Amino acid sequence: MQLAQNTLANASDRQLPTAPFGHNGPLVTRLGYGLMGLSCFYGPPKPDHERLAILDAVFEQGCRFWDTADCYADSEDLLAKWFALNPEKRSKIFLATKVGFRFDNGEMSIDSSPEYVMKAAEKSLSRLGVEYIDLLYAHRVDKVTPIEKTMEAMTQLKKQGKIRHIGLSEVSSETLRRACKVEKVDAVQVEYSPFSLDIESEQIGLLKTARELGVAIVAYAPLGRGMLGGNIRSNSDLSDDDTRKYSPRFSEENFPKNLKLVDTLTSIAEKKNITASQLTLSWLLAQGDDIFPIPGTTSLPRIQENYTSSTIHLTNKETAEIRKACEEAIVHGARYPDDFLKDTFVDTAVL
Repeated sequence: MQLAQNTLANASDRQLPTAPFGHNGPLVTRLGYGLMGLSCFYGPPKPDHERLAILDAVFEQGCRFWDTADCYADSEDLLAKWFALNPEKRSKIFLATKVGFRFDNGEMSIDSSPEYVMKAAEKSLSRLGVEYIDLLYAHRVDKVTPIEKTMEAMTQLKKQGKIRHIGLSEVSSETLRRACKVEKVDAVQVEYSPFSLDIESEQIGLLKTARELGVAIVAYAPLGRGMLGGNIRSNSDLSDDDTRKYSPRFSEENFPKNLKLVDTLTSIAEKKNITASQLTLSWLLAQGDDIFPIPGTTSLPRIQENYTSSTIHLTNKETAEIRKACEEAIVHGARYPDDFLKDTFVDTAVL
């Protein structure tokens, strides 16, 4: 099938559409790049030269919003190598990283205490080899530390010039409200895709609250962790060291049932001569200028496919048809195993 792609003669000059990142925020490319899969969780990482070439391609496609985390294996170190090879491009990248997961003697825990946030941020600065981080997220928040204390630490980092913007991830609506009373929160990162519309629900209320407070939504796993790409059709397509193999949504029992929505969206996409991935990203962009999806891929062709999505226009009828398909679909399996699901949409301790 012919993809809707615009291959430019000077790819490095390409500029993706931008939008203000939160109320009065900087202009950031509407589509970002999630680096997690380059280093971990989705099978063994590729050699450095191949991964650096992926980053080159993402830059050439005009994506300037890059998202990583300190717990993504060697991701921050890989970025340091890329910046060392491309020092003139550092200032062009809106660089986001996250802190909050810690590992002690092989045991993982969540720590959003002020002391740990400060310590982890310093370590990320060192690993990345940069003087400042554009956006620092609390990757997850523990249920012991009041969000106000976490925000005080991030505010201090901001005053010191070590970070420029503050983000939270997987917090509740009420936690976001409390955080914003301490200092401006520029973005909240949360899973948002045709498979995960939780933030829109009245019960969660996170999208409504973020819009009320002028906070950008960064949509991770916008393609359903690759399921909407169409290449993965069963649990057996995943390697044993791919964490998706053990995700409830990707189980042998649930996977075939979830393909129903994939196939419906693929059918709609084929009518426009585009892919399901392109359709999905275009639809997410159409949900509002405050939505910033961050698809991740280790495939060069997928990079061009994904970022071309910003050029695709959906009619009101098409947007409504996709919405109807998503809302009518029965999604089988949670987005995380129970041990991880309990740390989403978190309320922190009261100060």
